[in-house]
Amino acid sequence: MKNIRLDVQDFIATVTINRPDSLNAFNYETLCELGETAELLKTDRNVRLVIFKGAGKKAFSVGADLKERKTLSEQEVRRNVHKIGDVFHAIEKLPQPTVAAMNGHAFGGGMELALACDFRIAVKEAMMGLTETSLAIIPGAGGTQRLPRLIGKAKAMELILTAKRMTAEEAHTYGVITNIAEQEELMAKVMELAASILANGPIAVQQAKYAIKTGMNADLQTGLEIERKAYELTIPTEDRLEALQAFSEKRKPVYQGK
Repeated sequence: MKNIRLDVQDFIATVTINRPDSLNAFNYETLCELGETAELLKTDRNVRLVIFKGAGKKAFSVGADLKERKTLSEQEVRRNVHKIGDVFHAIEKLPQPTVAAMNGHAFGGGMELALACDFRIAVKEAMMGLTETSLAIIPGAGGTQRLPRLIGKAKAMELILTAKRMTAEEAHTYGVITNIAEQEELMAKVMELAASILANGPIAVQQAKYAIKTGMNADLQTGLEIERKAYELTIPTEDRLEALQAFSEKRKPVYQGK
């Protein structure tokens, strides 16, 4: 792939938007490659956590490629909007935990990609926001739905309707991002979080993620049923038995994802 780089090592997949000269903006080709990457990852048993980042140090992603957008017909614009929404939905639905390593600015679709991830860690220099209303459009890849679910309706409306550009500190205060890091420490902080997650049973981690995210969109009783069914999937696993054996032997468990 030309615009998306995928690296897998030690059960961690790192997906890099590789268009630093365009501040990692999304043209249609990039969206297609990102969608193909998400499709590959969702069934890869060797991947237990996914990191999304941008190439370079200036931007995570500034969203839609406006140079391309100026050349598109209305039909092609609709195509792009449908594509970016579908791709980010696929990323949100990945069974593995996902982390947005926000190495720089994130606006529009770039911010929406981060919102589709489970965790967001940003460098302190990063500016970010859903700024689409300043271009006479609205967030079209999940921003109007994911941001209010994350931080509440009133604050999300304020940020979207004013097209506010937040500092990393503001975003952290609002609860948009989960942590802030120095540029040179970003990946170390991301990997620290990854290690804490990977130390646990991989099937249990995926089922816990599924129960939380699916249950949040249901009433409590339905959510409890979702949780119970997710728990039941962990009972016959070898990892559960390994955890019990390791406890009795006073050692760390070695999980196989089985």
